[in-house]
Amino acid sequence: MQLPHSQSNYETISVHSATQVRFYTSVDPGSYVPPHWHEALEIVYLQKGTLDFTIENSKRTLQPGQCVLVNPNVIHSTKCASPNTAIVFQMPVKFLETVVPDIRQRRFNLDAGAALQGTSLDSLKETLEAMQNLNDTRPEGYILRFNSLLFDLLYRLCRDYSIRVVHANFSQKSEALKRLSSVLDYAALHYTDNISIETISRVAMLQPNYFCRFFKKIMGVTFLEYLNELRLSHILHDLILTDMNITEITAKHGFTNGRAFRSMFYEQFHTTPFHFRKALRQKAKKTPGEHGD
Repeated sequence: MQLPHSQSNYETISVHSATQVRFYTSVDPGSYVPPHWHEALEIVYLQKGTLDFTIENSKRTLQPGQCVLVNPNVIHSTKCASPNTAIVFQMPVKFLETVVPDIRQRRFNLDAGAALQGTSLDSLKETLEAMQNLNDTRPEGYILRFNSLLFDLLYRLCRDYSIRVVHANFSQKSEALKRLSSVLDYAALHYTDNISIETISRVAMLQPNYFCRFFKKIMGVTFLEYLNELRLSHILHDLILTDMNITEITAKHGFTNGRAFRSMFYEQFHTTPFHFRKALRQKAKKTPGEHGD
């Protein structure tokens, strides 16, 4: 699930004007998306390949046929080490509030919901596939049918896969994410620079020591780790989609220490950048003609 590279990592959802949601088929050649959040309920349904998904401190590798749900304003990241295909469905909270007034007091869990109801996710997957077919083929009047499936799916999510909770610290968390948004904006614009803790602390309007603790508590990584992960996401994009020399790519995106970069890359993908690129291109030759939206 690649974020556009000009986009901040507290993700703003671009929705279809007639549906008020974002729904698309993702054909990902390979990507790394650093920790981010968005004001939307998100479902990812993997159809081909694998996808490493981290939600807060919980990590899992999605296999074909598996779904994952991310609640609004929850930190998550993804890693796609080889090509995959998935349905990505994002419903902004502002839209959800118009049809589910207590949406901010609900938390969704596909696995727990299925176990509680004694049901499987097959019906939800079938609905997502029907929505995908409509979105891909777009027959006359498809929006009407798409919206009927959207509301049916949302009804079942609220009925079978959500619980009402009281968030005493909801406003506190919102304020923390709001403060972090300026930090991530700055990092997105200046990630190639050597950003000091003093500089980024001023952006957050916090003392350096407190900022370091604050950032790690909310994001799950230190600011320097996040900055390197952001650089890695851009490097991976160019590594896959361009023929640029690897040294040129790393320098372009702010990694001046080649050894440190190779160590970080190996930790994430268990191979070297050269062999990663080579393996992906060999796979691409074996499966020609596949394109994403």
